[in-house]
Amino acid sequence: MSFVLRLRAYEFRQLPTIHRCSQSSRPDKARRLGYKKKQGYVIYRIRVRRGGRKKPVAKGIVYGKPASQGVVQLKFARNLRNVAEERVGRKLGGLRVLNSYWAGQDATYKYFEVILVDPAHKAIRQDPRINWICNPVHKHREMRGLTRAGKSGRGLNIKGNTAKKANLQEEPAGREETPSSSEDSDEDHDTARGSKKIPFSLEGIFGETK
Repeated sequence: MSFVLRLRAYEFRQLPTIHRCSQSSRPDKARRLGYKKKQGYVIYRIRVRRGGRKKPVAKGIVYGKPASQGVVQLKFARNLRNVAEERVGRKLGGLRVLNSYWAGQDATYKYFEVILVDPAHKAIRQDPRINWICNPVHKHREMRGLTRAGKSGRGLNIKGNTAKKANLQEEPAGREETPSSSEDSDEDHDTARGSKKIPFSLEGIFGETK
C-alpha cells in the first residue's frame, strides 16, 4: 500500500494545486462522508504545504517583548484539512463544502479531497437528505468552523462529560433566583435584625364589624 501511496503522491505533484477529480481516490471514505455518485456532487483535490508557519518578519527581527521573539516552530491554530477546505471554498464560491478527507502526503505536501455540493442543482434541491445545505445560512460553512475539520479545531468533536464546549453558555443547574421585590427584601432585613412583624387588625379596637 505504501508503494501505491508513493505513486499517487508523484501523480498529484504533477497536477495543479486545486483541480477537479474525475473520481475519488478513496470512494469508501467519500461515501461515509456523504458523497453520492450523482449530479450535483463534485470532488476537488488540493495540496497544502506541510509544517508550521514562520512569523512574517524581516530578517527574523521581532521588535517587541522577549515573550514574542519566536520566529520558527510556531504552530497554526487550525489543522491543514480545515485550511484545504477554506482554500477550495474561496476558489469555488458558488458551491458548498460538505466534507473532506486525507488523500495522501509526501515530504512537502499533504493532499486532501474536498466534497462539494451545488446548491442550485435541481437534483440537490429536490433531495430531502441533502437539500438542507441549500439554505443560505450554510454559505461558506468551512470559513466559520462548521465542518468536521473546523469543529475539530474548535474542540467540539470531543464527546463525554469532560468535553469543553466552546459555545456552551448555559447557567449551572440548581441556581436559586434572588428576591426581586422590595417586600421580600424588607422581610429579610427585619429577620436579620431579630424583629418580628405583629399582625394588626381593627377588630380588637372597634369590635367585630357586621
